[in-house]
This record gives sequence, C-alpha cells and structure tokens, in this order.
Amino acid sequence: MNEALIASLQRAVEQAPEDLELGLHLAQLLHGANRQAEALAQLNLVIQKDPGNATALGLLGQVTAALVGGTVAAERPVQPPQPTAPAPSASEPDPGSGTDAADGGYDWTAAAAQFGDALAAPFIEQPLQISEDSGALEPPLEPAGEPVTLADVGGLQAVKDRLNESFLAPMRNAAIAKAFGKSLRGGLLLYGPPGCGKTFVARAVAGELQANFMAVTMTDILDSHVGGTEKNLKAVFDKARANAPTVLFLDEVDALGLRRGSLTGSASWLRQMVNQLLLEMDSLSANNDGLYVLAATNHPWDLDEALLRPGRLDRSVLVTPPDAEARGSILRHHLQRRPIAGIDLKWITSRTDGFSGADLEHLCTTAAEKAMMQSIDRNEVVPVDMGHVHQAIGEVKPSTLPWLESARNVVRFGNEHGRYDDLADYLRSRKML
Repeated sequence: MNEALIASLQRAVEQAPEDLELGLHLAQLLHGANRQAEALAQLNLVIQKDPGNATALGLLGQVTAALVGGTVAAERPVQPPQPTAPAPSASEPDPGSGTDAADGGYDWTAAAAQFGDALAAPFIEQPLQISEDSGALEPPLEPAGEPVTLADVGGLQAVKDRLNESFLAPMRNAAIAKAFGKSLRGGLLLYGPPGCGKTFVARAVAGELQANFMAVTMTDILDSHVGGTEKNLKAVFDKARANAPTVLFLDEVDALGLRRGSLTGSASWLRQMVNQLLLEMDSLSANNDGLYVLAATNHPWDLDEALLRPGRLDRSVLVTPPDAEARGSILRHHLQRRPIAGIDLKWITSRTDGFSGADLEHLCTTAAEKAMMQSIDRNEVVPVDMGHVHQAIGEVKPSTLPWLESARNVVRFGNEHGRYDDLADYLRSRKML
C-alpha cells in the first residue's frame, strides 16, 4: 500500500471533512493497509454525518472483524479483498497515555477531530499488587517517567486548585514554604464517593512531583500470623523510603486505620496494625524525606483521630463526582473504540449529573451491549446510537446519591471543627444542605 497516498488523502480529508466519499476512500485504504484503528476512527466520522451510509456500514463490519480477530458478516461488498497481515490486538489503551494507532490503540488525533476538542484521560482505578520476597511482602513500584499529571484529569478544577494549594505548591517550593512556616511533613487524604477516581488523582499527584508510585490496600499487607501484618506494613514503608521520591498511596485507608476505640473483642488485634501505621508515618527510626503519603477513603469519619493530626494525614481534599467537563472526557474514552453513530455527547453529559466515573463506564458498556444484541439479530454491525444510550440511561442510575445522603448527616451533626467544610460547600451547591 502506498503510504504517501494515504498521507495525501489524510491531508485532503482534513481540508474537506464534509466530503464523505473522500473519507470513505481513505477508510478503505487504511483497512487495506491493516491500520484498522485508524480506519475505524475515519468510519466513525463518516457515520456521524451519514448514519445510514450502506458502504460505510459494510466496511465497518470488515474493520470490526479485523480488530477483534473474528468474523462479522458484511453482506455489502465495498472493495475487492486484499491480503493483509494479522490484525493488531484491540486491547484497551492506557487512559493516561497517548496511545496511537501504530501501537494497536485508538487514534487520539482522529478522535479529537471527531469530538471537536482535545481528549482528556478519564479516571481509572488500577492498584498495584504486592509480591512476596524473603519472608516479607515487598510492593513493586511504578517508576516515574512519562507520568500522568493533573493535566490529564478532565475537569474537576476545584479539586486541582485545592491539591495545588495544600500539597503540590509547598512541595515544589520548599524554601519559600519554610519561610512562611509551612510544614512539608504530613500526608494528604483524598475522600469522596466510590468510583470517582481517587487512585487516578493520586497517580497524577505522583506525576506532578516526578515521583515513583506505590499503591497498597489492606489485603496486600494482611497476614494471619502474629506480627506478620506489622512486618508487611513496615516493609511497604521501607521499600518506599529506599526508592524516594515515592508517593505511597494507601487505598481504602479506613480499613488500615480504623478508630481503635471500636476495635474490641476479636478485632482487638487490629489495634497493633493501626499502631504500626502511626509509627511508620511518624518515622521515629527512619527518614521520611522524599516520601509522600497519600490516602483515599469513602468514609473519612471512620478513621482514627490520631491519623488526622498534624504531621500525618493533616490535609484533606474532597474528590467529587465528575463535573460536566470530566463526564465528557470519561464518555469520550469509553465510546471512542466502539462503532458509534449520531452520539450527542452534550445531551448525555447533561443527563448524567451525579454519575461517578464507574457509573459512566457502566452506561457506555450497557449501551454497547444493546447495540451488540441488535447486531447479532441483524447479522451485521449496528453502531451505538442515541437510541441505545436512551435505553441504557433508563437502566443505569447514579451510585453516588446514597453516599451523599449519608455525608449530609455527617456534615449536619459532626462538623463542629470544620473538617468537612468543603463537603458542606459541595452539598450546598447541589441544594442538598
């Protein structure tokens, strides 16, 4: 295949995006050159403008079959078959990276042209697992380099501003911070409804600090043997210190740092785990320079008060459900690799207020399932359209509302010290307080 011809056609399509025949010809050439992800992106542009285009839908079936490595019936021939190499894998791209079609991922440039603006990475939760080494659990690191940053987080400007003011700016400007008496010790607590991307925000903070990233949960360190849990927790902090600068992310920290007063009877052994966590954060026997402790929880009111005192998790940031800009970014990500036609992102965004990132992913998956079942019935690929989205919205409801209802009670009756003022402001903005 003449690559120069493809490049020339791509430039021509950029100059004349309304010329559907030209766009179809480019898609055919891309398909013949085994550049299936780019062909799919180009076909989506055509189908957006002409959902009933028989030639585009026929070629869509061939491209989809090549992407998934299967066979999808396409009764409308588009061009004589051409020998192609095995199709690249259609694995999901890393949302925080600019994966391009040459790597078997989605063509982000074409997607930006399709949706009319730049794509921002959505929120994901991918905690790292801890591996066993020499009798103690030693967590692997996600090294710094080409990191995710706050620029990759769509929307949530208020969260970004709070992160910068309370944590990032002092860390980047240590001398100035000290001149104003700002302590650089202590950690940061991210709290909010489940599924809203606290882990992704933590990864972005690590990227901003150009630090390694290590994520652990209670299941990673829990041990049935006496003293084993404390030994594993110490190994986590030792590994993080040895590889400083490191962001140590304690996911679901309420499981690690429950109120010790509530740990009675058979659960009293957990007190030692909480005590060890406090000891490591104080670092009486080690130097915590270059170690940034971030933690996340859905229930900050269940944490032991000692964890929240100055020098430990003394700063907190509410990670709210995604705002309109963030919802648009998340929806783009989850729709971009699927065949779509006539999708009105603004309409979907306006109807999904209060949805978490996980809810939005579920919404897109449900709409795709509707289109898939219709495709099976017709024995041809039917793109995801607004009809499928309407059906999905009728089934998928926001999961953040129960959390917000319970949080409202905490703000009303447990905020005498102003710890949850940002949550109170958010609830007032939603007229829930």
